[in-house]
Amino acid sequence: MKADYRDKNIIVIGAGKSGLALVRHLVERGARVTLSDRRSAEQIAGLEQLAGMTVRYDLGGHTLELFERADLVAVSPGVPLTCEPLQRAQDKHVPLLGEIEIASREIAAPIIGVTGTNGKSTTTTLIGLALEARGDQVFVGGNLGEPLINACAACCAEAVVELSSFQLETIERFHPHIGLLLNLSSDHLDRYPDLESYYLAKLRLYENMTATDFAVLNADDPGVCRLTENIMAQKVWFSAAGRTVAGLVRQGGELVWNWNGANVRLPLEPLQLSGEHNVENAMAALIPALLLGCPPEQAWQAICSFTGLAHRMQLVRRLQGVAWYNDSKGTNVGSVVKSLAGLVGEVTLIAGGKDKGGDYAPLRPLLEEKVTHLILIGEAAGRMVDELAGTSEIHHATDLADAVQLACELTPVGGTVLLSPACSSFDMFPNYEERGRVFEALVKALPETEGAA
Repeated sequence: MKADYRDKNIIVIGAGKSGLALVRHLVERGARVTLSDRRSAEQIAGLEQLAGMTVRYDLGGHTLELFERADLVAVSPGVPLTCEPLQRAQDKHVPLLGEIEIASREIAAPIIGVTGTNGKSTTTTLIGLALEARGDQVFVGGNLGEPLINACAACCAEAVVELSSFQLETIERFHPHIGLLLNLSSDHLDRYPDLESYYLAKLRLYENMTATDFAVLNADDPGVCRLTENIMAQKVWFSAAGRTVAGLVRQGGELVWNWNGANVRLPLEPLQLSGEHNVENAMAALIPALLLGCPPEQAWQAICSFTGLAHRMQLVRRLQGVAWYNDSKGTNVGSVVKSLAGLVGEVTLIAGGKDKGGDYAPLRPLLEEKVTHLILIGEAAGRMVDELAGTSEIHHATDLADAVQLACELTPVGGTVLLSPACSSFDMFPNYEERGRVFEALVKALPETEGAA
């Protein structure tokens, strides 16, 4: 059902992808929309999308009085609720809603929400593939890329949405039918006062779910188990470690689905995604398809055929016996740990960027075990040296191009070069995708010599 925003004075704060999509949607619903961003028009990519639409602009900063007089402020996920414009709005009791909340009120299809610290994008994509395999029209988006607000105009059987903690901060009635919590580890401590606050933001996924809904949970993650003890939704577990739980369990080379008396067995061997973390992602993704009645073999075949998303442990090139991997999406320590765990041989790790306030110490065991050379870039390099000294040979690079050249000189035949920064990109790049694209271009530009692959 379409919401009626006619003649409502609405401010959209944040002119990112979801913010621009919100503006278009709200204008089409009859709202008087103001787009507010601290950047100038020249600094905002995609602003031309709004050409011809009746939109007011508050750019180059925020006019605080506008926020105090608004009927609603639509908040983009990159904007912290603690910023002064939003504090002013809250002081005047102006509602603050995020794109996820606004979109979900108009989507009639069942929503499958995916959150957790790592693996969200891969799992969201896999769920979409499994549901599409039986012929469903599926919307796949959210934090993954396409804003959920675009699903309001789509005819879909299901909407699969990746959800960051930032997006979950601004929900009110958001109610997925199936909600996945993949894992929990340290991240975003530059935004949250402590780790528990970050975890509790993730847990908001379940606050409106009932006993007729399903919570898909990682039985091997102690934090997930602890925090979901009292949720209302039916708990469906997955365990790659083989724990005896109701749901999907790995037993040797098979996955066993034992929910509600079922006894479905599927071979793990066809899965093309590598790494233990991707076994967990694939298991989590299979469960919504099974709960919604997809034929198990058909859904699993679709999941097994997937070879991976860009910037996530993506093999860029083999050169002179060295494998180069782009894991630019590895923006937190937990993600880098999982990426390193799947590698063998001598590793040169390129890391660093904008510090997110987390603890780098969990990297130490794997650095000591697998990483011969650690090349650091960006603002976080100094702190990373302090916390990781003694684990491997540490080098400083002035930028990513310098880091690639160093890695080429230092990595022996049979080794691996991995870009997995454990940091956000915003000190040097607009996003992790651009960082990954620059890395790939630099690697592909390295000269081939005799024997290069």
